Amino acid sequence: MNEQRTPAQEPVPGGVDQDARAYYTQLAEEADRNLDRLAAREPLKDAHLEQVLKRHGISRREFLKLTAVTAAALSLPSLFDTRIARAAELANRLPVLWLELQSCTGNSMALIRNSNPGVDALILDLISLEYSEVLMAASGQAAEDVLTNAIERYDGQYIAVFEGSVPMGRNGEFLTIGPAGETGIEKVEHVARHAAACIAAGTCAAYGGIPAAAPNPTGAIGIADFLTNRRINTPVVNLPACPVSSTNIVGTILEYALFGRLPSLDAFGRPLWAYQDRIHDKCERRGHFDAGEFVEGWGDSSGLKAGLCLFKVGCKGPMTYNNCGVVRYNDGASWPIMAGHGCIGCSEPGFWDTMTPFEVPVAGRKVRIPFGTDATADQIGAVAMGVAAAGIAVHAGATVVKAASENRKPQSGPKATKAEPTKNKEL
Repeated sequence: MNEQRTPAQEPVPGGVDQDARAYYTQLAEEADRNLDRLAAREPLKDAHLEQVLKRHGISRREFLKLTAVTAAALSLPSLFDTRIARAAELANRLPVLWLELQSCTGNSMALIRNSNPGVDALILDLISLEYSEVLMAASGQAAEDVLTNAIERYDGQYIAVFEGSVPMGRNGEFLTIGPAGETGIEKVEHVARHAAACIAAGTCAAYGGIPAAAPNPTGAIGIADFLTNRRINTPVVNLPACPVSSTNIVGTILEYALFGRLPSLDAFGRPLWAYQDRIHDKCERRGHFDAGEFVEGWGDSSGLKAGLCLFKVGCKGPMTYNNCGVVRYNDGASWPIMAGHGCIGCSEPGFWDTMTPFEVPVAGRKVRIPFGTDATADQIGAVAMGVAAAGIAVHAGATVVKAASENRKPQSGPKATKAEPTKNKEL
């Protein structure tokens, strides 16, 4: 049997300076302490990793390869591979409550259609999903009793996943839930107050979504804004997209299991590991953009067949941040741009007002980008044509500002100071 190594003895990728090495060692020790706390709990679900792997026909070696990919996706070095594997094994200790609000249920549908299987599909078999209107057999008062009992049993320990916006109009009467006719306002306030952390799954939950489009008749807002208005300090992570990928949901849950806190977030409350890059920068059509080769219109059959850049037919990739082009949808099979339609910017706040119309060029029209700055789409996207890329500059500046308060340090470069993480409820 190999002697177990301490984090300080484990390898860190080459090119990492001493400061970064010390930081990652400290981070690994933090993960070990949190995983030990999680391991001390009784399993909430009678499902174990070995059983799940066997059912999916995956060897332990193949699983460790999957966890290595997950570590890279989470921007963590290789010494976290085995720790992510351990977090996966302990996922059956983590209670999750999933609530539907003003939504189309598309995020739930995307979640249950994952069957590749990757780590995300495996974790979905392991986590203890205590309540979900879409997946549970109970209904009516029986379902309400399940939710009430779960909140009492796991008070301050569960992750609350919200799908859909919170309608504030008419004192919440646009959305009533359950046999008692509780409003969405009442439901979210009660569930969020007793949660360890909240995940806003999809753009509706993150920013209000399409229900919040002008003139926003129901007064729809996102979860984070709602909790701020109600002075509820439960931490929130936004996972916008229509729908959000299961990879981003499960990756966030895994990171919480690993460290006992939510990941580092950008200016819009999104995890940096998933939303730090523009769609434009990870797009398979980017080479055509750089070469100035565009689909000129929806009648341009030759350009469409050749897979040219879709910027001139409305693609919002240059002003949208997400990892869609990396994780893709339908078991990683495809995503909108690969299928021939431009990005509609659905992971950005207010996309339903600022990014429309979706299928026409947006050149010359001003759009909002981080920190309230206005710029035209040409300024944001037309790098190859020599126009000033204001969006890129602003995002780079935002990254520098946010780096000062990051919980993760770059693997190389000048010395950075780790800020105190947000005080979350202990896992």
